[in-house]
Amino acid sequence: MAAPKEQIMDVRSVVEAVAAAGDDVEIDTPLYVVESLCMRCGENGTTRFLLTLIPHFRKILLSAFDCPHCGERNNEVEFAGEIQPRGCSYSLRVPSGDQKMLDRTVVKSESATIKIPELDFEIPPEAQRGSLSSIEGILVRAADGLEALQDERKKVDPQMAEAIDQFLIKLRACASGDLSFTFILDDPAGNSFIENPLAPFPDPSLTITFYERTPEQQAALGYLANPSQLGGQSDEVSSEGINNVPHRLLKEPHGSVGARAGRQAIAQGNSAEMAEALFRYSAPEEVMMFPSTCGACAAKCDCKMFVTNIPYFQEVIVMASSCDACGYRNSELKPGGPISDKGKKITLHVENIKDLSRDVIKSDSVGVEIPELELELTSGTLGGMVTTVEGLVTKISESLERVHGFTFGDSLPEDRKSKWLDFRARLDKLLSLEQPWTLIIDDALANSFVAPATDEIKDDKQLIFEEYLRSWEQNEELGLNDMDTTSADVAPSEKADN
Repeated sequence: MAAPKEQIMDVRSVVEAVAAAGDDVEIDTPLYVVESLCMRCGENGTTRFLLTLIPHFRKILLSAFDCPHCGERNNEVEFAGEIQPRGCSYSLRVPSGDQKMLDRTVVKSESATIKIPELDFEIPPEAQRGSLSSIEGILVRAADGLEALQDERKKVDPQMAEAIDQFLIKLRACASGDLSFTFILDDPAGNSFIENPLAPFPDPSLTITFYERTPEQQAALGYLANPSQLGGQSDEVSSEGINNVPHRLLKEPHGSVGARAGRQAIAQGNSAEMAEALFRYSAPEEVMMFPSTCGACAAKCDCKMFVTNIPYFQEVIVMASSCDACGYRNSELKPGGPISDKGKKITLHVENIKDLSRDVIKSDSVGVEIPELELELTSGTLGGMVTTVEGLVTKISESLERVHGFTFGDSLPEDRKSKWLDFRARLDKLLSLEQPWTLIIDDALANSFVAPATDEIKDDKQLIFEEYLRSWEQNEELGLNDMDTTSADVAPSEKADN
């Protein structure tokens, strides 16, 4: 592959060129060169920028500074793609003596924190800015940074210097694979990543969780946050603060809310696929609206909600919101009524094209399994959704490609690349129905559903519903063991007497 052509430009031209780049980043993207001030010697050096795309991950901007006068060098990774709606946390168990585990590629954004609980060690976001490295490289870099000022510490505080020397022995032992440890990468921006060499299959040593950002994390990332949400300040917003809010954030929400405009309001804040699937059963008689906060930019927005009853299933609450400030849209399906006493396992034997169009309600507590592919998704993967069997398989394929980045990188071994290509081909064959296959949905809260193909659910021989008692571990994970509802069970009359 030919090296990118260098172009001498100013900073403004580079910013405009990066901002104008589309979703498809070409291989021959030019290498931008900007004259920059060296912070060590005060002379001018050069910074090179390269916009590139990591397959199935993110569009990133690589920058490398070089000073010919003093030899200072550094490099950073900036993310040029869209803001991720949720934060991410990766937890990797690294056993001793496993060098391949230490060689795993790590993308660390400028907002990510790295922790090693066994050493009570934490690398804050400002200590190591955005980087593309390996686990070993990150630990060695951290050890070198601590060791750099040891001579000065020994003169000022010998006791502290001695403690750091002892700590560096343990840290370098982890970096060389002599000690086992847990590597945690937590990024509220959702733009960090740890390689999974077993992709597209799950890695038993790697745990990935996604979470909603707190108002404090929103503010730290530079997003708009309501001061009242951060605590310690008045809930009232001053007139001066209101005047400083951009006019586009104070606009009225699109459309009107009411029985007549209910369907339109839900469709505006929700995907067409979800709205179409739900309205096959019933249309909302009343749509409620209440103030909320955007999950992407923390601006104020409105959340629309309605309650409906799905035949053969239960009462559900549909919630949809859209942000006028950034355009982010989100939809959720929440179960209505009490928590089920038992879990539910749904088994669907997919045999014909009509089975692919069956409606599927997947809650966020579901585990999905396809035995023919040896594919198993743990509880919480993909979140809750309303879709079809075909749509669920498509979502699984897209999610695997997004989460397991570097799948088709230049340095990927051919055997691993061929393994992923073979798995994706087998996944595509599910939708072409070259042979029957089985979809298993296991929901410990019994909040998921697959629509029958017959008028009576008992007449559908391809669809099997099984109820089971939850284990203590499942109740503990769901927070049910410590749930106390005694105060809610007290009759209103008894409360009044008290």
